[in-house]
Amino acid sequence: MLHTVNKSPFSNRTLSNCLAHLTDGAAVLLIEDGVCGAAAGTAAAAEIARYIGRFPVYVLGPDLEARGIRGAGLMAGVKTVDYEGFVRLVTEHEVVQSWL
Repeated sequence: MLHTVNKSPFSNRTLSNCLAHLTDGAAVLLIEDGVCGAAAGTAAAAEIARYIGRFPVYVLGPDLEARGIRGAGLMAGVKTVDYEGFVRLVTEHEVVQSWL
């Protein structure tokens, strides 16, 4: 299952709820304001770091750029994808769960 999160972890608990429901074979894609969760040095990044070894975590590159998060501003272990990568992730997973 691919889990997409579009809300900032600094305004609600959507990301935390998503992470708590991950199961084998799952992946997480942070989009829109959700990409703020992958900013290095934040409490949200520390929470994501506990899952990175077991589940792949991706962020949508254009959304990072739109929010000014670049290079060293992104936490280690998170993979950046473009729109083609987003589509690829959707087609690779049987189910997409959008966390709103």
